[in-house]
Amino acid sequence: MLIVMQQGVSEEDIARVIARIQAMGLIAHPIPGSSRTAIGITGNKGPLSPAEFEILPGVKTAIPVTQPFILVSREARREDTQITIAGRKIGAGHLAIIAGPCAVESVEQTLAVAHAVKSAGAHFLRGGAFKPRTSPYSFQGLEKEGLKILARAREETGLPIITEALDTESIEMVAEFADVIQIGARNMQNFPLLKKAGRCRRPVLLKRGMSATIEELLMSAEYIASEGNGGIFLCERGIRSFSTHTRNTLDLSAVPAVKAASHLPIIVDPSHGTGMRSMVAPLARAAVAVGADGLMIEVHDNPERALSDGPQALLPAQFEALMKDIRAIAEIVGLEV
Repeated sequence: MLIVMQQGVSEEDIARVIARIQAMGLIAHPIPGSSRTAIGITGNKGPLSPAEFEILPGVKTAIPVTQPFILVSREARREDTQITIAGRKIGAGHLAIIAGPCAVESVEQTLAVAHAVKSAGAHFLRGGAFKPRTSPYSFQGLEKEGLKILARAREETGLPIITEALDTESIEMVAEFADVIQIGARNMQNFPLLKKAGRCRRPVLLKRGMSATIEELLMSAEYIASEGNGGIFLCERGIRSFSTHTRNTLDLSAVPAVKAASHLPIIVDPSHGTGMRSMVAPLARAAVAVGADGLMIEVHDNPERALSDGPQALLPAQFEALMKDIRAIAEIVGLEV
Protein backbone atom coordinates (compact mmCIF):
# COMPACT_ATOMS: atom_id res chain seq x y z
CA MET A 1 0.00 0.00 0.00
CA LEU A 2 1.04 3.59 -0.62
CA ILE A 3 0.09 6.45 1.71
CA VAL A 4 0.00 9.82 -0.09
CA MET A 5 0.35 12.78 2.24
CA GLN A 6 -1.22 16.18 1.69
CA GLN A 7 0.85 18.97 0.20
CA GLY A 8 2.73 20.95 2.85
CA VAL A 9 2.10 18.36 5.55
CA SER A 10 4.02 18.72 8.82
CA GLU A 11 6.85 16.43 9.93
CA GLU A 12 4.74 15.53 12.95
CA ASP A 13 1.95 14.22 10.72
CA ILE A 14 4.43 12.13 8.72
CA ALA A 15 5.94 10.75 11.93
CA ARG A 16 2.46 9.87 13.20
CA VAL A 17 1.69 7.82 10.08
CA ILE A 18 5.05 6.05 10.29
CA ALA A 19 4.43 5.25 13.95
CA ARG A 20 1.02 3.76 13.11
CA ILE A 21 2.56 1.56 10.41
CA GLN A 22 5.31 0.36 12.74
CA ALA A 23 2.81 -0.32 15.52
CA MET A 24 1.13 -2.77 13.12
CA GLY A 25 4.41 -4.66 12.78
CA LEU A 26 4.95 -3.35 9.25
CA ILE A 27 7.78 -1.39 7.62
CA ALA A 28 7.36 2.26 6.55
CA HIS A 29 9.35 3.68 3.64
CA PRO A 30 9.06 7.50 3.32
CA ILE A 31 9.37 8.60 -0.33
CA PRO A 32 9.92 12.38 -0.55
CA GLY A 33 8.62 14.01 -3.74
CA SER A 34 8.85 17.44 -5.30
CA SER A 35 5.39 18.47 -4.08
CA ARG A 36 4.36 15.90 -1.45
CA THR A 37 5.63 12.91 0.52
CA ALA A 38 4.43 9.36 0.04
CA ILE A 39 4.98 6.47 2.45
CA GLY A 40 5.25 2.93 1.15
CA ILE A 41 4.28 0.00 3.33
CA THR A 42 5.93 -3.41 3.13
CA GLY A 43 5.81 -6.51 5.31
CA ASN A 44 2.07 -7.11 5.19
CA LYS A 45 0.93 -10.67 4.46
CA GLY A 46 -2.45 -9.62 3.07
CA PRO A 47 -4.40 -6.55 1.93
CA LEU A 48 -4.61 -3.48 4.17
CA SER A 49 -7.64 -1.25 4.66
CA PRO A 50 -7.17 2.28 3.23
CA ALA A 51 -9.62 3.66 5.82
CA GLU A 52 -7.22 2.77 8.65
CA PHE A 53 -4.75 5.36 7.35
CA GLU A 54 -7.02 7.91 5.67
CA ILE A 55 -8.41 8.97 9.07
CA LEU A 56 -4.95 10.16 10.17
CA PRO A 57 -4.17 13.90 10.03
CA GLY A 58 -2.22 14.94 6.91
CA VAL A 59 -3.12 11.86 4.86
CA LYS A 60 -4.61 12.62 1.45
CA THR A 61 -5.29 9.06 0.32
CA ALA A 62 -4.18 5.44 0.76
CA ILE A 63 -3.71 3.53 -2.49
CA PRO A 64 -3.39 -0.23 -2.86
CA VAL A 65 -0.40 -0.72 -5.20
CA THR A 66 -1.24 -2.84 -8.23
CA GLN A 67 2.35 -3.93 -8.94
CA PRO A 68 4.21 -6.59 -6.92
CA PHE A 69 7.03 -4.06 -6.54
CA ILE A 70 6.09 -1.04 -4.43
CA LEU A 71 8.97 1.30 -3.66
CA VAL A 72 10.40 1.41 -7.18
CA SER A 73 7.01 1.66 -8.90
CA ARG A 74 5.74 4.67 -10.80
CA GLU A 75 2.76 4.60 -8.42
CA ALA A 76 5.07 5.30 -5.49
CA ARG A 77 6.77 8.22 -7.21
CA ARG A 78 5.32 9.98 -10.23
CA GLU A 79 8.41 12.05 -11.07
CA ASP A 80 11.63 10.49 -12.35
CA THR A 81 14.32 9.80 -9.77
CA GLN A 82 17.59 11.64 -10.24
CA ILE A 83 20.75 10.31 -8.61
CA THR A 84 23.76 12.54 -7.95
CA ILE A 85 27.15 10.85 -7.56
CA ALA A 86 30.23 13.00 -6.94
CA GLY A 87 28.48 15.92 -8.62
CA ARG A 88 27.38 13.88 -11.68
CA LYS A 89 23.65 13.46 -12.28
CA ILE A 90 21.83 10.44 -13.69
CA GLY A 91 18.17 10.52 -14.66
CA ALA A 92 15.42 13.13 -14.94
CA GLY A 93 16.88 14.67 -18.09
CA HIS A 94 20.58 14.07 -17.38
CA LEU A 95 22.41 11.58 -19.61
CA ALA A 96 25.33 9.81 -17.90
CA ILE A 97 28.17 8.33 -19.92
CA ILE A 98 30.06 5.46 -18.28
CA ALA A 99 33.13 4.18 -20.11
CA GLY A 100 36.26 2.15 -19.53
CA PRO A 101 37.76 -1.31 -19.94
CA CYS A 102 35.86 -4.50 -19.24
CA ALA A 103 38.62 -5.58 -16.86
CA VAL A 104 41.34 -3.76 -14.96
CA GLU A 105 44.50 -5.39 -16.32
CA SER A 106 47.31 -3.08 -15.20
CA VAL A 107 48.02 0.41 -13.94
CA GLU A 108 49.21 1.55 -17.36
CA GLN A 109 46.20 0.18 -19.26
CA THR A 110 43.64 1.54 -16.81
CA LEU A 111 45.16 5.01 -16.59
CA ALA A 112 45.54 5.28 -20.36
CA VAL A 113 41.88 4.40 -20.94
CA ALA A 114 40.68 6.56 -18.03
CA HIS A 115 42.40 9.66 -19.38
CA ALA A 116 41.14 8.94 -22.90
CA VAL A 117 37.47 8.57 -21.92
CA LYS A 118 37.65 11.59 -19.61
CA SER A 119 39.05 13.69 -22.46
CA ALA A 120 36.22 12.52 -24.74
CA GLY A 121 33.55 13.51 -22.21
CA ALA A 122 32.75 10.45 -20.08
CA HIS A 123 31.30 11.11 -16.63
CA PHE A 124 32.18 7.79 -14.93
CA LEU A 125 34.93 5.20 -15.25
CA ARG A 126 33.95 1.53 -15.40
CA GLY A 127 36.33 -1.37 -14.92
CA GLY A 128 36.08 -4.85 -13.48
CA ALA A 129 38.31 -5.84 -10.55
CA PHE A 130 36.26 -9.00 -9.92
CA LYS A 131 35.28 -10.75 -13.14
CA PRO A 132 32.52 -13.40 -13.34
CA ARG A 133 33.60 -15.50 -16.33
CA THR A 134 31.87 -18.37 -18.08
CA SER A 135 35.09 -20.39 -18.02
CA PRO A 136 36.97 -20.98 -14.76
CA TYR A 137 40.19 -20.75 -16.79
CA SER A 138 39.53 -17.21 -18.04
CA PHE A 139 41.00 -14.11 -16.39
CA GLN A 140 39.15 -13.60 -13.10
CA GLY A 141 40.32 -10.07 -12.32
CA LEU A 142 42.95 -8.47 -10.11
CA GLU A 143 40.51 -8.22 -7.18
CA LYS A 144 41.74 -5.83 -4.44
CA GLU A 145 44.75 -4.74 -6.48
CA GLY A 146 42.34 -3.85 -9.28
CA LEU A 147 40.27 -1.75 -6.90
CA LYS A 148 43.40 0.15 -5.87
CA ILE A 149 44.21 0.81 -9.53
CA LEU A 150 40.71 2.16 -10.09
CA ALA A 151 41.09 4.42 -7.06
CA ARG A 152 44.32 5.77 -8.52
CA ALA A 153 42.57 6.43 -11.85
CA ARG A 154 39.90 8.38 -9.97
CA GLU A 155 42.56 10.47 -8.25
CA GLU A 156 44.20 11.32 -11.58
CA THR A 157 41.05 11.97 -13.65
CA GLY A 158 38.36 12.92 -11.14
CA LEU A 159 36.04 10.29 -12.65
CA PRO A 160 33.88 8.41 -10.12
CA ILE A 161 34.32 4.66 -10.49
CA ILE A 162 31.76 1.89 -11.05
CA THR A 163 32.81 -1.69 -10.48
CA GLU A 164 31.15 -5.03 -9.80
CA ALA A 165 30.75 -6.93 -6.56
CA LEU A 166 30.43 -10.67 -7.07
CA ASP A 167 29.23 -11.85 -3.68
CA THR A 168 28.43 -10.87 -0.11
CA GLU A 169 32.10 -11.25 0.83
CA SER A 170 33.53 -8.90 -1.82
CA ILE A 171 30.84 -6.22 -1.64
CA GLU A 172 32.28 -4.54 1.45
CA MET A 173 35.68 -4.32 -0.23
CA VAL A 174 34.09 -2.88 -3.37
CA ALA A 175 32.09 -0.35 -1.32
CA GLU A 176 35.33 0.81 0.32
CA PHE A 177 36.85 1.80 -3.03
CA ALA A 178 33.99 2.37 -5.50
CA ASP A 179 31.55 5.23 -5.90
CA VAL A 180 28.91 2.89 -7.36
CA ILE A 181 28.46 -0.85 -6.75
CA GLN A 182 27.53 -2.82 -9.85
CA ILE A 183 25.40 -5.94 -9.54
CA GLY A 184 25.98 -7.90 -12.73
CA ALA A 185 23.52 -9.82 -14.88
CA ARG A 186 24.49 -13.18 -13.38
CA ASN A 187 23.74 -11.85 -9.89
CA MET A 188 20.49 -10.02 -10.61
CA GLN A 189 18.58 -12.53 -8.49
CA ASN A 190 21.28 -13.17 -5.90
CA PHE A 191 18.96 -12.00 -3.14
CA PRO A 192 21.45 -12.02 -0.22
CA LEU A 193 23.76 -9.86 -2.35
CA LEU A 194 20.92 -7.49 -3.26
CA LYS A 195 19.97 -7.10 0.40
CA LYS A 196 23.56 -6.36 1.37
CA ALA A 197 23.85 -3.83 -1.46
CA GLY A 198 20.75 -2.16 -0.05
CA ARG A 199 22.46 -1.83 3.32
CA CYS A 200 25.76 -0.54 1.90
CA ARG A 201 24.32 2.91 1.20
CA ARG A 202 26.37 3.22 -1.97
CA PRO A 203 24.47 3.86 -5.22
CA VAL A 204 23.81 0.59 -7.04
CA LEU A 205 23.87 -0.16 -10.77
CA LEU A 206 21.66 -3.22 -11.28
CA LYS A 207 22.02 -5.06 -14.59
CA ARG A 208 19.18 -7.03 -16.12
CA GLY A 209 19.67 -10.79 -16.08
CA MET A 210 20.20 -12.61 -19.34
CA SER A 211 16.74 -14.21 -19.23
CA ALA A 212 14.96 -11.82 -16.89
CA THR A 213 11.65 -10.09 -17.53
CA ILE A 214 11.15 -6.41 -16.77
CA GLU A 215 9.05 -7.34 -13.73
CA GLU A 216 11.81 -9.59 -12.42
CA LEU A 217 14.35 -6.79 -12.87
CA LEU A 218 12.16 -4.38 -10.93
CA MET A 219 11.51 -6.95 -8.19
CA SER A 220 15.29 -7.27 -7.79
CA ALA A 221 15.53 -3.48 -7.50
CA GLU A 222 12.80 -3.68 -4.84
CA TYR A 223 15.06 -5.92 -2.75
CA ILE A 224 17.66 -3.14 -2.69
CA ALA A 225 15.12 -0.38 -2.05
CA SER A 226 13.44 -2.34 0.75
CA GLU A 227 16.71 -2.21 2.71
CA GLY A 228 16.63 1.61 2.60
CA ASN A 229 18.81 2.31 -0.45
CA GLY A 230 16.96 4.36 -3.08
CA GLY A 231 20.08 5.18 -5.10
CA ILE A 232 19.40 2.57 -7.78
CA PHE A 233 19.74 2.78 -11.53
CA LEU A 234 19.05 -0.07 -13.91
CA CYS A 235 20.88 -1.36 -16.97
CA GLU A 236 19.62 -3.11 -20.09
CA ARG A 237 22.56 -5.20 -21.33
CA GLY A 238 21.01 -7.68 -23.72
CA ILE A 239 19.06 -10.87 -23.20
CA ARG A 240 19.56 -14.40 -24.47
CA SER A 241 17.55 -15.30 -27.57
CA PHE A 242 17.64 -17.63 -30.59
CA SER A 243 19.62 -15.10 -32.67
CA THR A 244 23.25 -15.81 -33.51
CA HIS A 245 24.25 -12.59 -35.30
CA THR A 246 25.13 -11.02 -31.92
CA ARG A 247 26.19 -12.45 -28.58
CA ASN A 248 23.02 -11.15 -26.92
CA THR A 249 19.89 -9.41 -28.16
CA LEU A 250 19.80 -5.80 -26.97
CA ASP A 251 16.22 -5.07 -25.91
CA LEU A 252 15.81 -1.32 -26.38
CA SER A 253 12.08 -1.65 -25.73
CA ALA A 254 13.10 -2.22 -22.10
CA VAL A 255 13.83 1.52 -21.78
CA PRO A 256 10.28 2.84 -22.32
CA ALA A 257 8.85 -0.24 -20.58
CA VAL A 258 10.85 0.45 -17.41
CA LYS A 259 10.03 4.15 -17.54
CA ALA A 260 6.32 3.37 -17.70
CA ALA A 261 6.49 1.05 -14.69
CA SER A 262 9.18 2.67 -12.53
CA HIS A 263 10.67 6.01 -11.56
CA LEU A 264 14.23 4.62 -11.53
CA PRO A 265 16.77 5.70 -14.18
CA ILE A 266 17.73 3.11 -16.79
CA ILE A 267 20.91 3.05 -18.85
CA VAL A 268 21.94 0.83 -21.76
CA ASP A 269 25.09 -1.26 -22.27
CA PRO A 270 25.45 -1.82 -26.04
CA SER A 271 28.87 -3.44 -25.56
CA HIS A 272 27.60 -6.52 -23.70
CA GLY A 273 24.30 -6.19 -25.54
CA THR A 274 25.94 -7.12 -28.85
CA GLY A 275 29.46 -8.38 -28.18
CA MET A 276 30.52 -6.78 -31.46
CA ARG A 277 32.49 -3.55 -31.83
CA SER A 278 30.81 -2.65 -35.12
CA MET A 279 27.36 -2.60 -33.51
CA VAL A 280 28.18 -0.65 -30.36
CA ALA A 281 27.97 2.86 -31.83
CA PRO A 282 24.72 2.37 -33.81
CA LEU A 283 22.92 0.89 -30.81
CA ALA A 284 24.38 3.49 -28.44
CA ARG A 285 22.90 6.19 -30.66
CA ALA A 286 19.57 4.33 -30.75
CA ALA A 287 19.54 3.98 -26.95
CA VAL A 288 19.83 7.74 -26.50
CA ALA A 289 17.08 8.27 -29.07
CA VAL A 290 14.62 6.03 -27.16
CA GLY A 291 15.24 7.91 -23.91
CA ALA A 292 17.90 6.00 -21.99
CA ASP A 293 19.33 7.88 -19.01
CA GLY A 294 22.88 6.81 -19.79
CA LEU A 295 25.25 4.52 -21.63
CA MET A 296 27.87 2.06 -20.43
CA ILE A 297 30.51 1.52 -23.10
CA GLU A 298 33.67 -0.56 -23.06
CA VAL A 299 36.83 1.17 -24.28
CA HIS A 300 40.30 -0.36 -24.54
CA ASP A 301 43.54 1.07 -25.91
CA ASN A 302 44.60 -2.33 -27.32
CA PRO A 303 41.50 -4.53 -27.74
CA GLU A 304 43.39 -7.31 -29.55
CA ARG A 305 45.34 -7.97 -26.35
CA ALA A 306 42.48 -7.41 -23.91
CA LEU A 307 42.10 -10.08 -21.24
CA SER A 308 38.32 -9.80 -21.35
CA ASP A 309 35.80 -8.90 -24.10
CA GLY A 310 38.24 -7.30 -26.53
CA PRO A 311 35.98 -7.81 -29.60
CA GLN A 312 33.32 -5.46 -28.20
CA ALA A 313 35.61 -2.69 -26.92
CA LEU A 314 35.86 0.59 -28.81
CA LEU A 315 39.21 2.22 -29.42
CA PRO A 316 39.58 5.65 -27.75
CA ALA A 317 39.25 7.44 -31.11
CA GLN A 318 36.02 5.55 -31.86
CA PHE A 319 34.62 6.48 -28.46
CA GLU A 320 35.49 10.12 -29.03
CA ALA A 321 33.66 10.08 -32.38
CA LEU A 322 30.65 8.41 -30.76
CA MET A 323 30.49 11.10 -28.07
CA LYS A 324 29.98 13.75 -30.76
CA ASP A 325 27.00 11.81 -32.12
CA ILE A 326 25.59 11.29 -28.62
CA ARG A 327 25.69 15.01 -27.87
CA ALA A 328 23.83 15.79 -31.10
CA ILE A 329 21.10 13.18 -30.47
CA ALA A 330 20.76 14.15 -26.79
CA GLU A 331 20.05 17.74 -27.79
CA ILE A 332 17.29 16.63 -30.13
CA VAL A 333 15.54 14.48 -27.48
CA GLY A 334 16.03 17.02 -24.69
CA LEU A 335 18.71 15.34 -22.63
CA GLU A 336 21.64 17.10 -21.00
CA VAL A 337 25.03 15.45 -21.44
